[in-house]
Amino acid sequence: MENKTLHLVNGDSLAEKVTDLNLKGEVIVWRELLCEGPTLQEINSDFFKLRKKFLKKAYSISAEEYDKRFVSEIKRLKALGKLDEIVLWFEFDLFCHINMLAAINLLREIQKDVPITLVCSRKLIGEKEFKPLSQLDLNELENHYKNRIDLTVDDLEIATLIWELYCSDNPLKLKPQIKVKSNFEYLSSCVRAHVERFPNSVTGINSLEKNVLRLIENHDIKNENHLLGYVLEYQGYYGYSDAQMQRLLKKLNIFYEEKDGRIQVSEKGRLALEGKHNFYQELKNDEYYGGARIYDFLYESETHRLLKL
Repeated sequence: MENKTLHLVNGDSLAEKVTDLNLKGEVIVWRELLCEGPTLQEINSDFFKLRKKFLKKAYSISAEEYDKRFVSEIKRLKALGKLDEIVLWFEFDLFCHINMLAAINLLREIQKDVPITLVCSRKLIGEKEFKPLSQLDLNELENHYKNRIDLTVDDLEIATLIWELYCSDNPLKLKPQIKVKSNFEYLSSCVRAHVERFPNSVTGINSLEKNVLRLIENHDIKNENHLLGYVLEYQGYYGYSDAQMQRLLKKLNIFYEEKDGRIQVSEKGRLALEGKHNFYQELKNDEYYGGARIYDFLYESETHRLLKL
């Protein structure tokens, strides 16, 4: 009897390419952005309700659209029956890795003891440069599939633990996970990037927000669209989408201005970059990363610690 394989793919762009490979098995697309907003560990009706509320407010995504794009795929996943192999297709960044952790947690609940392998962005032997999976041609993508990573029970338990901690109200427990070794090549970097998303204890802006201001300071940026292109290109491990970056720029608009035909750092932006003023109170909101309210914690850059207020 032929093996029954699931290909779980993060996002439509990559899913189209995976489909074009004509691999045996079912392709299911994971369409979420769990690196932002509140989450629960178990992906159930309460989880969907929580996510719908956040996505409606933050991105004007309707409940109907969410059901169509995400909930329907989860229902398909749960209805597959017994599988022989699961192949995960996820990129190297924080956006994809948080989704991947959630997916592994769900799969381990509904598919016990099924071998799981991972196709992730990485530079293979013979390749000239590192490229995200979505930018590979079909021959390159097939080569990555053939060289996919076997995930051990320890790997899967690490992923499940980090997802549990991400969904908890105490992100301080995530910090030690940066040093844990696993077959997830980029997981430690993504956990570190997540920890640095909490507001800096001195300035109130986080590492990604500071990087945006540095880009404005160091480049001749003509307008908002030009700025959006820069921040998408030079965001490091975050993997944020256009919509996420536009929302971030809206939050940061007190720190820059359009003047003399270009985008420039404002006086407040200068104070933030030089660490001469703490903008915590001006930026404070009630949003969450997973189970933690963002502004209940501070990141101390000198010691790389998280502090609870």
